[in-house]
Amino acid sequence: MGIFSTSLVLLAVAALSAADGDDEFANYTITDRKFPDGFTFGVATAAYQIEGAWNIDGKGEQVWDTFIHERPERVDDLSTGDVASDSYHRYEDDVRCMKEVGVDYYRFSIAWSRIIPDGSGDKVSNEGIEYYTKLFKELKANGIKTMVTLYHWDLPTALEKQGGWLNPKIVEWFQQYALTCYTLFGEYVDVWVTINEPKQICHTGYGNGAYAPGVVSPGVGEYMCARHVLLAHAGAWRMFDEQFRPRLGSRNTIVIDSDWYEPATESEADRRAAEDKLQFVHGMYAHPVFKGDWPQVMTDNVATFSRLQGFKGSRLPAFTRQEVDFVRGTYDFLALNHYTTYMVSAIEGQEYPTEVSWDTDSGVNSYQKDTWQTAAIGWFKIVPWGFGKILRWLKATYGDIEIVITENGVSDRTGTLRDQHRIDYFKAYMSHMLDAMYDGGVNVTAYTAWSIIDNFEWTQGFNAKLGMYYVNMSDPLRPRIAKDSSKYFSSIISTRCLLDSCQ
Repeated sequence: MGIFSTSLVLLAVAALSAADGDDEFANYTITDRKFPDGFTFGVATAAYQIEGAWNIDGKGEQVWDTFIHERPERVDDLSTGDVASDSYHRYEDDVRCMKEVGVDYYRFSIAWSRIIPDGSGDKVSNEGIEYYTKLFKELKANGIKTMVTLYHWDLPTALEKQGGWLNPKIVEWFQQYALTCYTLFGEYVDVWVTINEPKQICHTGYGNGAYAPGVVSPGVGEYMCARHVLLAHAGAWRMFDEQFRPRLGSRNTIVIDSDWYEPATESEADRRAAEDKLQFVHGMYAHPVFKGDWPQVMTDNVATFSRLQGFKGSRLPAFTRQEVDFVRGTYDFLALNHYTTYMVSAIEGQEYPTEVSWDTDSGVNSYQKDTWQTAAIGWFKIVPWGFGKILRWLKATYGDIEIVITENGVSDRTGTLRDQHRIDYFKAYMSHMLDAMYDGGVNVTAYTAWSIIDNFEWTQGFNAKLGMYYVNMSDPLRPRIAKDSSKYFSSIISTRCLLDSCQ
């Protein structure tokens, strides 16, 4: 019997998919169908989470440096990303790990303030440019393609002091930064991602203030942020499309994260509530890019609630007709980060929410079942069937579009090398993805696991381990040690199969 046998898989699925006792999922069996020819596999990281070297070689301060240094208690274990996995000095170790696993590509981000220390202007850091150039060359030498994120939440502090994503000038600042990166690194990059997870930037950064820069402006600032993020993305994409695509031939898109939202019952009210929540979470950023303008339910809800709450006008800033056309169509494929699922029910008998926020503007109630298995990150419930459902919803909503999974993975607190739970997670989530591809006709072409190495997990610090390689953060050498999941992921890539054998 192989290490990834069918019997073990059935036990894993019983724990992962049917923990709530729902008959619909109780007898799910991992698929034995193979990944199609041409399907590719990668791994992902983000600059602040792995690089360290926060203030050397000319790098400027960015909002996560400021956010944590000012108030260390914002991180659960009082750690920082000052050193993190020390990839600035140990990037060759990271590439070695990727080579061992056999990935097709590496998704990583460029730190804005490592390239342009003050975020704007003509001054660039030669040391920062050299670091990324060496990383690109090391990846190329090992036959690993690149998917590069321009912005993964690390805004230069100098720009945040001028209002950050609430300042309309950031659209121009970001385009200048993008131009610098396209010019310097374009020859090395296969796929560009302009911005990662705008919901986290705006909702947690400028709404509830849980993430850097910690601005608390629910239902107002978070919408202004969203407008500027979308315009900045569109400007960077169109610049690439016009000035760089013809010469480089690479691709460009935005990454939007979304959980799945399952109706609590089969009632029409709950089904409508779940759809409304999906439009507020995913559609808020995808609808302007793929269809044009805010989703109608957002426009209607925010306008109505704003009036009832005493605002003179809608808290949701409108796009001009020219801006709608500017943002629409700025993608080469749909990029999805997905981790978990929520249940959604309609709220009956409430005229309007008194709390002003993006959360309440959706006008629904969302929650997770206590019986679902929890990962190290508290909000993170393991619900594999939600992955297949959101993929089918994406096709139904946006048509037969190419979809690339740009993040998916699971955390634990110990960093155990015998991480069977991560193997089970990959197996179950990817099985539901394959079902959506084969049975639902969803055009998924690539899967990116988060992450290749343990890293600094934002406000969880080092308490949440998501890597396929263990990193001892108390060891100055930060050695990378393979976990069992790295071998399993490697097996998937080489056999194109989730089990010991496939059809």
